Amino acid sequence: MSKLKIAIQKSGRLSENSLRLIQECGIKIPNGGGKLITESTNFPVEILFLRDDDIPQYVEQKVADIGIIGENVLIETRKNLVVIQKLGFSACRLSLAVAKEVDYKDLSYFNGKKVATSYPSILEDYFQENNIKATIEFISGSVEIATGIGLADGICDIVSSGSTLFSNGLKEVEKVLSSQAVLVAAEKLDSEKQQILDKLLFRIRSVQKAKESKYILLNAPNQNLERIIKILPGMNSPTILPLAQEGWSSLHSVISEDKFWDIIEELKGAGAEGILVVPIEKMIL
Repeated sequence: MSKLKIAIQKSGRLSENSLRLIQECGIKIPNGGGKLITESTNFPVEILFLRDDDIPQYVEQKVADIGIIGENVLIETRKNLVVIQKLGFSACRLSLAVAKEVDYKDLSYFNGKKVATSYPSILEDYFQENNIKATIEFISGSVEIATGIGLADGICDIVSSGSTLFSNGLKEVEKVLSSQAVLVAAEKLDSEKQQILDKLLFRIRSVQKAKESKYILLNAPNQNLERIIKILPGMNSPTILPLAQEGWSSLHSVISEDKFWDIIEELKGAGAEGILVVPIEKMIL
């Protein structure tokens, strides 16, 4: 039986988040114990643990069928891959930074300057789009020390919280690119592997949808039901159950995470009481 080969980063935050997503999809992965490849015990997939920079090449060459990488790596490597699903985790940005004491006004500061980065292709495109003439110094790691040792006037590096920049005497001045984890593939798979991928994508999207939603239960007087129903659109319409107390009902629905607090305020204003909000583990549409 065919198995879908998934390449993920072998260590680090992206690896942890990728494995967590796979587990949330109900796929059991045994402890690899340092192995570079392992098989699920209950789903037809193999996991290849690789360096993140190597994943695009392995997928392009069909050593792996699909891979989980950051958009920054995908763009930088310029491999012939397609994004089949954005995953919503490991969000970061690729930014330009200079020493804290620099009186930075705008992007023109970088004209005639040296900039150190591990992402020369992305930075070159960015400078060209903005008509900046700068020298790009490629560094494979520890980019943040480049200004301190006199190698460059600024850097372009991945930023999450900004604490690493701050601790190295730098300040972020321009965002070059926003990035998140994505699922990528080279081209259409054979029919058997495509079926496995479709099942995997169904599970991933169910997990993602659940994280974007909340299950809500509340009590409300019957005379206010129509008003409350308009506030609670839900997937179709809320479930309404009569309570033992005459003239009252219990409503059950699903609301979007990004509208959560606004909706709660509206519900309270419409007379809702005993509002209970519960996280959703999976959401099958």
